[in-house]
Amino acid sequence: MNILQRLFEAQLTIAGQPILWREVVGNAFGFASAIGGMRRRVWAWPVGIVGNALLFTVFFGVAFSNPQGETLYGQAGRQVFFIITSIYGWWRWSQLRRARAAGDSHVPAITPRWATARERIGYLAVWLVGVVVAQQVFYAIGAGFPAPRWYFWCDAWIFVGSMVATYAMARGWNDFWLAWIGVDLVGVPLLVHSHFYPSAVLYAVYGGLVIYGFFVWLRASSVETPVARATSEVSA
Repeated sequence: MNILQRLFEAQLTIAGQPILWREVVGNAFGFASAIGGMRRRVWAWPVGIVGNALLFTVFFGVAFSNPQGETLYGQAGRQVFFIITSIYGWWRWSQLRRARAAGDSHVPAITPRWATARERIGYLAVWLVGVVVAQQVFYAIGAGFPAPRWYFWCDAWIFVGSMVATYAMARGWNDFWLAWIGVDLVGVPLLVHSHFYPSAVLYAVYGGLVIYGFFVWLRASSVETPVARATSEVSA
């Protein structure tokens, strides 16, 4: 147990700032999951779940000591919902891939498409209402330090937007990349402000990957056959 505890608490120092190794490793898993998602591989989901579990322990500082001395409830809470949504995405992509692949391991799990107008209105409404509710909840709980009100709005935006983006990815909507861009635009400054530098760096790098991935999925949604797309909706 002492060895496990030392691994759990291991740190490195970057520019005089102590950083938990599990923050670095958790983000590495997250980045690998993003690449798998861009390639539409089922393994992206379990890999992402491992990263989410590690990052939960980083951001939920009130229970798991972190060198920043801060708890980001939105960041911590979204890891829990990431895991829940990822289980759904893992199941759905596995089902769709079996329906499409016919034994070919190189066939992507899904054929991406744009959300319909009704679907888009639905997730945007959930996002906006969710942010209003979440920021009030986070404000009532408190941040564990004197935080300005904008802090809770930002944390709520990231929390709800991440849920929307992950669900949209599970559904195979091109929109999920755009949702992630919206999350990153707020997430990077907030993480830098809170001294979670590895996560901030990953978000910044991830922003470039998101833009590239958007065009990869956009092209796939245009060139892959309507038959493949119809098959991908069997378990919708």
